[in-house]
Amino acid sequence: MSEARTWLQAARPATLWASLVPVLVGGGLAWGAGRESIFCVTAPCPAGERIFRWDAFFVTLIAALAMQVAANFSNDASDARRGADSGERIGPVRAVAAGLITPRSMWTGVGLAFGVAVAGGVYLAVIAGPIIIVIGVVSILATLGYVGGPKPYGYRGLGELFVFVFFGIVATVGSRYVHDSTAPAAAWLLAIPVGLLATAILVANNIRDIETDTAAEKRTLAVLIGRPATARLYTGLVYGAFVAIALFAITGWTPRWTVLAILAVPQAVPIVRTVRTATDGASLIRALKGTARLQLMVGLLVALGAVIA
Repeated sequence: MSEARTWLQAARPATLWASLVPVLVGGGLAWGAGRESIFCVTAPCPAGERIFRWDAFFVTLIAALAMQVAANFSNDASDARRGADSGERIGPVRAVAAGLITPRSMWTGVGLAFGVAVAGGVYLAVIAGPIIIVIGVVSILATLGYVGGPKPYGYRGLGELFVFVFFGIVATVGSRYVHDSTAPAAAWLLAIPVGLLATAILVANNIRDIETDTAAEKRTLAVLIGRPATARLYTGLVYGAFVAIALFAITGWTPRWTVLAILAVPQAVPIVRTVRTATDGASLIRALKGTARLQLMVGLLVALGAVIA
């Protein structure tokens, strides 16, 4: 495996949609909030102009991606140090545990990725206010504490809560906020299904790793509650996201056309079936990747609905 491909695999590209979907949804809500012009590049936008900002959108996209890459690199290094990535683990090769990347190099990669995210955060703070700095600092601390530090909460069944809060609520509301320094109710509400699907990605990962995580004393929520309950949790997260989107749209709490996301339900059905019935690694790996693609499809449809609402 080439060095570049090793680093790419360590970034876990199949799951990176989790950081991009909130930006799409936040951007879609900002675009749909005004229709008099294409966009504005100054803050605050003059009255009558669209509040969507291309610079805010792309910088947020890059910063969010960099933050997730930093998290994945950090998890790779931290899990290897704790012996959680044994040779029996199912799934893509972990670079540090396999000796493909040294711990020092991986932590350098973490620092560089955080550097990109921080640079983006500084730019966004200039256009949207200092609250962005607070969000960034808290996000970095939460990322490092996930499987690092003396008491990693990812080893104590709290990983799903972290993902829901930071990849759902914080990311979606923050992605809307950077356009005009406001956080409308629709952003908070749509952050819920975004967070549910992001959490489902982690649950699909953890149900695959129950046996190896148990052996490594990595007490994920899946380890704590067992395979049947984890499969039910996954089902509730996926279908709960669709119910929330439909409910919010029908009641008018969010743009009505965001209900387009229910078109992705047929894509969800076989993935849910696999998680509920399969125990082999190959099937669950496909389910994990399928969950990430499902979140992307839902995010695109919600963003489109917000734009045309």
